[in-house]
Amino acid sequence: MTDRSTQLHRWLASLGYRDYRLSPASEDASFRAYLRLQTAADSWIVMDAPPRQEPCDQFIAVAQKLRGAGLSAPEIIAQDLAQGFLVLTDFGSSDYLSLLTPESEATLYGDALAALLAMQTRIDADDLPPYDAALLNREMDLFSDWFLGKLLGIELDRQQQAIWQGTRRVLVENALAQPQVFVHRDYHARNLMRLERGNPGILDFQDAVRGPVTYDLVSLLRDCYIDWPPPRVAQLALDYYELARVNGLVAVEAEQFLRWFDLMGIQRHLKAIGIFSRLSIRDGKSGYLKDIPRTFAYLRQVGASETAMAGLLSMLEQLGLGQRVEALAAR
Repeated sequence: MTDRSTQLHRWLASLGYRDYRLSPASEDASFRAYLRLQTAADSWIVMDAPPRQEPCDQFIAVAQKLRGAGLSAPEIIAQDLAQGFLVLTDFGSSDYLSLLTPESEATLYGDALAALLAMQTRIDADDLPPYDAALLNREMDLFSDWFLGKLLGIELDRQQQAIWQGTRRVLVENALAQPQVFVHRDYHARNLMRLERGNPGILDFQDAVRGPVTYDLVSLLRDCYIDWPPPRVAQLALDYYELARVNGLVAVEAEQFLRWFDLMGIQRHLKAIGIFSRLSIRDGKSGYLKDIPRTFAYLRQVGASETAMAGLLSMLEQLGLGQRVEALAAR
């Protein structure tokens, strides 16, 4: 038993938990661990978040915001911020990713989009960190540093660097031009749980910021872990646009909203590819490499129809990334 495990068991004993079993509840792309605490009568989720790497303060604050807006975020049953332990309500194991099918997606996404609208209209995000140019650029640096540089061993030449910097400018300008609202930042199928009441249960929200109105929408509809036919994605995005327009979130035409959506997706998918690469190289989580081909396909799909991304698309082809990306899934 590690020192960390010993600390956790002592803390649970101090809370009065007896005759329980701990088992992994989910895999997380961070230093946090989630365990299911089960007794004969009930079950809870224990978050183990080492304070130096993953302080719990923001998780607690955002959970309160979500619950205050009438949304289903875990209730915090017990906490020890000094040690980095929380006991939370258990939403079960039925996540959206395991349940989404062509038959279920209309209902599940309908609930998820309704919850997204509530987040964006009911939550005051002014006290959250801003999704500013510095953060947007740091995220895109993950693509050039970890995917191109460390994973593939590619160093951009001067012309390619100019294209890359121009691409980043366009994507930052697009994000900052949008209405700024509450942004979950990882609003996708792995972080949404199917609930009988108050669906969906919302998880992994501790990195919430104040940022672009289309960010969570593109996270949900162009999910790095599951894909849908482009016409269906466009229809769902337009359905949400109508909700956002009626509720005063946006005042642009649908065409402009969809362009915001497309370019926001490129920024997010560049970041995600970098994160998947870092998880493999730094953290030994090579399973995430299989998600890069799907995510890369979004870049090519959107880039092909967006003139401002022609340089990026050309550079990706020049570097021969298509074939190299497909090979990652076989690793």
